[in-house]
Amino acid sequence: MAMSQPKIQDSALRAMTDDGAFRVVVVRTTDTVRRMLELQGHRGQEAQFLGELITGAVMVRETMAPDYRLQALLRSHDNRHRLVADTHPDGGSRGLITHAAEGGNGTGASAASRAQGHFEMRGSSLEVVRTLYSGDVHRGVVEVPEDGGVSEALMAYLQGSEQVASMLAVACVLDADNKVIASGGYLVQLLPEVGRAPLAIMAERLNDFRDIRELLTTTDAAPSPLLDEILYRMPFTRLHESGLSWKCRCSAVRVMSSLAALSRAELAELIADGKPIELSCDFCNQTYNIGPNQLAGLLEQS
Repeated sequence: MAMSQPKIQDSALRAMTDDGAFRVVVVRTTDTVRRMLELQGHRGQEAQFLGELITGAVMVRETMAPDYRLQALLRSHDNRHRLVADTHPDGGSRGLITHAAEGGNGTGASAASRAQGHFEMRGSSLEVVRTLYSGDVHRGVVEVPEDGGVSEALMAYLQGSEQVASMLAVACVLDADNKVIASGGYLVQLLPEVGRAPLAIMAERLNDFRDIRELLTTTDAAPSPLLDEILYRMPFTRLHESGLSWKCRCSAVRVMSSLAALSRAELAELIADGKPIELSCDFCNQTYNIGPNQLAGLLEQS
């Protein structure tokens, strides 16, 4: 009897060429992105952009500082539409799309507006926030290159803000029903001690991998086949593979902590209303109901 193949899981695979010229990270984010889009109901090109931003954020974190949190934010030219990626060292990531209300500057969005896909890449900017090994926070902002996508925006960030020569590609492939078929990508980084000649050779080689949608689809976005294709006939060593998943960070404790930041007058007003308040997490749609007695407890502690 033929044994069934194990299901491919989301993961980040790191490797280095044996000549010390390149560090490579390849990732599969199919299940992570699929779960995120199912929860939030995004569709079309906007959903694709968010999936690609999550994928790219994971790769940048894995390359620059795998032990620290990284956030990436794409803003439209008018700052009314935003895509957010949030990825943590435990491999958990989440994402969000917000649209300002017509005539306003807020970031709230109904489920219907989430599915409409307002975000346009042209004229947008990319901001990346990450923690350095020193504990300081590094914040870099770049303009998305003309006619560029998420891949080009991330490369512009690495080159302009981090001064790191890198080549990367991300892709999120959706079917006609807006279901995620495959999501993943690669990042190739030239190591500092190596000259520019190897970079030119690699850049020419990777021209064949600028559009990786077909390769991701045919391999179920498995990291190992993508790595083998990129480094074909180049001796390399696999360094580490770590799991990835969708993961929200909300909890009842975090909700209560945020309410504890309110003033005594604000808490007293909520208690006097006599009704429970309902708060929802934008990332996962989890709803938390906080009753007057819980609010009174916060008031006593303040």
